[in-house]
Formats: sequence, structure tokens, C-alpha cells
Amino acid sequence: MGMSRIECIFFSEFHPTLGPKITYQVPEEYISRELFDTVQVYIITKPELQNKLITVTAMEKKLIGCPVCIEHKKYSRNALLFNLGLVCDARTKTCALEPIVKKLSGYITTLELESGFISNEESKQKLLPIMSTLLEELNATGACTLPIDESNTINLKLIEQRRDPLIVQEYDVPVFTQCKDHFIKSQWDLTTQQILAYVDGFRHIQKISAEADVELNLVRIAVQNLLMFSLQYSNVYCTTPKVQSLIDDRSVQAECLSYVTKQGQKRACLRDVFQLYCGLTPGTTVRDLCSRYSQQVQRVDERRLIQYGLMKGLIRRLQKYPVKVTRDERSRPPRLYTGCHSYDEICCKTGMSYKELDERLENDPNIIVCWK
Repeated sequence: MGMSRIECIFFSEFHPTLGPKITYQVPEEYISRELFDTVQVYIITKPELQNKLITVTAMEKKLIGCPVCIEHKKYSRNALLFNLGLVCDARTKTCALEPIVKKLSGYITTLELESGFISNEESKQKLLPIMSTLLEELNATGACTLPIDESNTINLKLIEQRRDPLIVQEYDVPVFTQCKDHFIKSQWDLTTQQILAYVDGFRHIQKISAEADVELNLVRIAVQNLLMFSLQYSNVYCTTPKVQSLIDDRSVQAECLSYVTKQGQKRACLRDVFQLYCGLTPGTTVRDLCSRYSQQVQRVDERRLIQYGLMKGLIRRLQKYPVKVTRDERSRPPRLYTGCHSYDEICCKTGMSYKELDERLENDPNIIVCWK
């Protein structure tokens, strides 16, 4: 399953005379003797590590297991120690596999307590076909339903981990990508409900925080999974290769024209919209675009044009980054003029407007502005 592909499933146990050993593995001999000798202390473990998920990387392999110890006087040495684990390539992201290993450990433990499934040599042999089926189906479909006996069935499903949410800055602007009514009617926490009315596609995070009277970090958390963009008429954008989809994909055409057409106007023309997008070039502000293509924007809402382009990846924002080129401390605030802080960030942190910042930097010979 992509990044979570399982290379091997193994069953290891503690033998009363031989010590830790691999009883079964699928495919056979995947885990070499050298590898097992290297990691066996993490497979059959001391009490401190038992019933805990353990991931260990060695010899370009990553092994995930959950060592189990069932104590009872019926067992040799009064305890049954075993581990049913997975092996992947060392570079594999295994977060999605950890719940699988934990659940398998629970299944096998239950089977042993109910019927002696592991301690009985005859029933233990059923593990090999079970492991083969698990390996095949989890890799093929990410799920497996496997009856063990009349009263026990193994049900497993791989759930891939989501990407980390976007880092939200105070100058980012959240925009709804679905119907706003859907968000309001859903079951959201109180903080999110409080800020929803202020999410209009134009207010930035810091402004939402102030107007909704909600602490800034709480607002950041609440909007982390929303698409971000910022719009000023002095902003500069440029097209990406994805703008070609506006010509090639009829569904994108219909969606775009519906989204960007001004309310109360006839539907915008595809040629006009495409020409407006292509008019976004380095050095051309949104204000310049509207002036240069005044005929085309009569039926096009330029703000929604930019919104749609950013949401679909047809365009991207070019940001301005001031860089102080001398040690002159008169350029205030100097710590923000390093080339790492955009106009958006500086304006939010200092309270200056774009115009005020532009005027200050244009009159400062120690500052140059980079676009990127």
C-alpha cells in the first residue's frame, strides 16, 4: 500500500530450551539469522517493554512488534512469550501500521486465553496461512477480514496518516472551499463557531482574531485545514502549468466561470477569463491587470478570479521580501529585513499598511526588495 507496504510478517516466541526464535515468517527466510540476532532483545523482551509497540531499524529493515507475555503456571517457566510483527523497508513510514500490529497482538492474546491457540502446537500451525493471507490482502487492498474459527474473526484496515496541517500565519487569509452553510451547521467546537462569521475570504487571521475577540493562537488552530491566500490590489501573481487545465478540462471551465462571474451579470466568457489569468505576470499587480483589461473584467469579479486560481493551483502568489544590504541600524525594524520575512508578515507584525511599508522602504537606500 504505497508508503506502508509490508515486506514480511513474522511470529516469534520464547522456546524453553532454545530461547527466542522465529517460528514462522512469510515469506520464508526473509529475516536472516544475523538480523534476528541483532534485534531479538526487542522482539522477545524484558517485562519493562512487554505489551508496548516497539519499532526498531537494523540492516535496512524496519521491524514493528508488540511483545506479549501471558503468565500462568501451565506454561513452561510459568509464562508464554511471543510477538506477531511486521517488517518493512527501513525508509517506509510505518505510523499507519502500528494500530495493525497492536490489534493483531490483541487478537492472538484473546485466542490464546480462550482456547490455547498458541500453546497448542496443532492450532498454532494455523498461523502460517493466516499470516500469508494478511500479508497479501493488506498489501493489495489495505484491509483484511479473516475468520479464525466459529466465534473469532480478524478484521483489519490500514488507515493512512493525514499530512500535517498547514502552518497558519497571522497574515494568512482563510477561504471556504465548500458551502459556508455546511460548516455552520456541522458540529464544531465553540471557538470555531465564534470565528466562522468572520471567515469571508478577505480578512486575515490577525484581523479575525481582533474582530471575533478570540486569542490569536486559537484562531490559527481553528483554520489550519483551510486553504490560505491573501489579496491586495498591489499583490502580484503568476500562472502555473496547471492553468492549461482551463483549456483542456470542460468541468474546470464550467466551475471556474460559475465562480468568477459577477453577481447579476451574464456568464463570463472563457476567453476573457483565460486572458486575465495569462495577464498575471511578474511585475503586474492586480490593479494593473484590472486597468489593462478593463473590458474583460466587466463581467468578472477579480477577487473571486484570484481566489479560484489559488484554490485550484492555476496561479501562485509572488511575495516581496525586503533585505537590508548594510549594517545601518536606522532601517527599522532591522530584524525583519533579512529576506526571510514577507510584506504580509511585516505589515501584520508592525501594524503598517502596504503603502506605508512601500514608502518607507523606497526611501531607504539600505534596503532592496526581492520577489519570490
